[in-house]
Amino acid sequence: MLSRVADRLYWTSRSLARAEHTARLIDVDLQLHLDYGAASGTAHWLRLMEALQVPVPDDENLDSTRLAYAVTLDRTNPSSIASCISAARENLRQVREQCSSEMWEQLNRLYLQVVGTPKGEDWLLYSQLSFRGVQEGAHLFQGITDSTMSHGEGWHYIQLGRYVERTHNLARLVGIHFSRVMEVLDLSVEGDEYLEWVGLLKSCTAFEAYCKKYTAELRPLRVAEFLLLNSDFPHSVRFSVDQVHTALRTIGERTERKADSPIRLAGRLRANLSFGQIDEIMADGLQNYLESIRNLCAQAHNSIHQIYFDYPVESALVQ
Repeated sequence: MLSRVADRLYWTSRSLARAEHTARLIDVDLQLHLDYGAASGTAHWLRLMEALQVPVPDDENLDSTRLAYAVTLDRTNPSSIASCISAARENLRQVREQCSSEMWEQLNRLYLQVVGTPKGEDWLLYSQLSFRGVQEGAHLFQGITDSTMSHGEGWHYIQLGRYVERTHNLARLVGIHFSRVMEVLDLSVEGDEYLEWVGLLKSCTAFEAYCKKYTAELRPLRVAEFLLLNSDFPHSVRFSVDQVHTALRTIGERTERKADSPIRLAGRLRANLSFGQIDEIMADGLQNYLESIRNLCAQAHNSIHQIYFDYPVESALVQ
């Protein structure tokens, strides 16, 4: 497969995964906002923007509506939902012959839905439906991709982009949330604190899955274990890393390009998560552990880019 095509498929998937993640975080926060005061609501938005790595506007008169707009429809923000979906559509448009008609039609529908959102002061009235629509549209695109695209090299680049993005986003979100916790104990939480942990789990689509495994009693230690080390849940860090490793191994088998470096990095991540114990992780420092995950994920991305997307022509001729 041409490096240009692989690059476009990879970034189509990463951009769409980022838009879905952002929409879900905002949707959950707006639902929980009903139980927050005004000051608390703005504080939650600032923490959300930190989790999304979006710069906070330099303005003293900040409110949740303006912050929501910055991560939703603001085209000057490259990480906003509108910017990400626009980038995903443009990337897929340039390799239109590599995807099915159903994939293109679904992504185009999602793009038109987002750009059609009212831009006036009342845009937030439509926001909850829009955020749900983005999530459902991204899920539908994933399902259509799996059902209508040959599971060859291009499909694996799409899988790779989705799970590299998900690994990074989950590790950062969990890190931001646990940074507020002075001591993580295996004790149940109650009251307003319970609502905070429900918000974290719902932001990872994990609340119901967590309850089925541990019941509705929320314990920070169990939440950390579930979101980091669960091998069966699609939005855990371990599951995502497993998928990255699988995609890289399959791509390596189907291409002549040497892929030792990204596979080795993904393998290190996989081993750390597969053999990790939550008590040991907490004792050594959760933030350091999550930082190492993000660093290895970034190194794997750089290695993927250098080996598959942006390599010198001379190196390809040597193969």
